[in-house]
Amino acid sequence: MEPIRRCCARLALALAALSGCAVQEAQPLSAAANARALEARTLEDPRLRQFVNASRALAHEPAPPGAWDLDSLSLAALYYHPDLDIARAKLASARAGVVAAGQIPNPVAEFGLSYNGTTTVPSPWTVGLMVNFIVETFGKRGYREAQAGHLADAVREDLASATWQVRAGVRDALLAKWAAERRVALALQQLERRETLVRLVESRLAAGAASGLEVARERVARNRARLALDDAERDRVLARAALAQAVGVPLRALDGAAISLQAFDATAPVAPDVSAGALRERALTLRPDVQALLAEYAAAQSALQIELARRWPNLQLGPGYVYDQGDHKYSLAAAGELPLFHRNEGAIARAEARRAEVAARFVALQAQIIGAVDVASTGYGAATRALGTADALVAQARRRAGGYRRAFDAGQLGRQALVGAQIELGEAQIARFDALAAERHAIGRIEDALRTPLFGSPGELPLEERNPRIAAEAPR
Repeated sequence: MEPIRRCCARLALALAALSGCAVQEAQPLSAAANARALEARTLEDPRLRQFVNASRALAHEPAPPGAWDLDSLSLAALYYHPDLDIARAKLASARAGVVAAGQIPNPVAEFGLSYNGTTTVPSPWTVGLMVNFIVETFGKRGYREAQAGHLADAVREDLASATWQVRAGVRDALLAKWAAERRVALALQQLERRETLVRLVESRLAAGAASGLEVARERVARNRARLALDDAERDRVLARAALAQAVGVPLRALDGAAISLQAFDATAPVAPDVSAGALRERALTLRPDVQALLAEYAAAQSALQIELARRWPNLQLGPGYVYDQGDHKYSLAAAGELPLFHRNEGAIARAEARRAEVAARFVALQAQIIGAVDVASTGYGAATRALGTADALVAQARRRAGGYRRAFDAGQLGRQALVGAQIELGEAQIARFDALAAERHAIGRIEDALRTPLFGSPGELPLEERNPRIAAEAPR
């Protein structure tokens, strides 16, 4: 019995050493606590300010004097937006997959114990132990590691794409706020002119110098101006809410925050050859989604190599020990799958089809980029021409209004005619601003097609692979 006890003790110690594992602490998720944390987000968080200033310093950009501009709000979204947290979690999972892919298969231990009470030899017990080691052949583990590495690269590019989408959301919301603010100012000015004109016509009606139809017509025009102002006010409120959502903070986080809209006031014209120049080629080759599909294709190629290698079986080597009725016996067994009925043809065909699918998606993506760049550049050209026409109409209206002003100052013209000329100029200015806003939106579409900043600073947003809030909370 003593050899049996020694064998069992050694086996128990070996299993205890091999089966040790780290205890993971539970991380409960509370809806109420998470909601409170989201509601508590603010642009005044000192860790956010530190992150924004450090990021701008790395990009050699000066920190804003106090107002939140397009670049700093984009960095705030990089700090807060939940979509980026999801992308970072996926990247962490993919990188854990790289570690798992490189792991060597654990051996399998087999233990047997039997008793033969009729034997006359020194011990009626038979004890056996065999450990089976799996030996992967034909580079399967290397291909598996390569596949996992390519998939991690693809997910990293997906994080870059998500970063751009978040910036684009901030840009669109801030652009909508810029347009709404300018429209409110123009609509308010126009309403004041319409109110003045109504009062003048009503005075003429009281004096018998105007008809009721003329008064009604001017009142209808004034009411339309009032509704236009209400629409602009509504758009301003909605744009503010959309901006908070794009940054990833509650709406009240914008209360008291100085927002700079200068990125859209003066914008350099887009190069006319944007649809055929270096930016187009860069988009077709270096956009994050292009790079992600290239990495996914490489992963599909590695997956095919894995299936091709699986035509050849892995080896199982099993050294063993048996204590058999007083005798010590040692053995070495080898085993492997026999490819008698198939040689993995189905899995190989599936992997080839998967690779072909990724290649087709890559071609479709590049075709989509070409179309998006062409449409965006064409739209920008049309918007630029419309803006030029609107500029000419404003210049004409301004000259007429100037002539009316000089005639009014000389006593040659009544105030009603002067206000009418000012209203005409105001309508031309509103139409001109609509054309300007359309041109700014067209630039945004070019940005999205090229994935290249044209508003704000020319630098790219940093790719924060680790959650910056967690990094800020980590002990130094």
